[in-house]
Amino acid sequence: MDIVDLQLRLRAFAQAREWEPFLTPKNLAMALVVEAAELVEIFQWKTAEESISLDAASQEHLGEEIADVLMYLLQIADRSGVDVASAVERKLRLNAIKYPAPPSPHTA
Repeated sequence: MDIVDLQLRLRAFAQAREWEPFLTPKNLAMALVVEAAELVEIFQWKTAEESISLDAASQEHLGEEIADVLMYLLQIADRSGVDVASAVERKLRLNAIKYPAPPSPHTA
């Protein structure tokens, strides 16, 4: 997946519909929360086991909601000047420091 290309496509989609004035980081973040809630709703009242073995219709719905969340995140990053790939790489490094893997029992 080419993140920059996807951001350009999302920008063009919004421009073609004259949505640009409404797509502020604040509004996009609010829309993201709504979509995240729709994602969570798919799993509401399911057991852990049921959540990992969704039927075909639920799996398709899950993919749509994941796409919505991702597209809003990419638009927030685009409009805020955040390089997503760099931010993810940096956060992975920080998480590795904050949460080091336990020593392997075979290393001793």
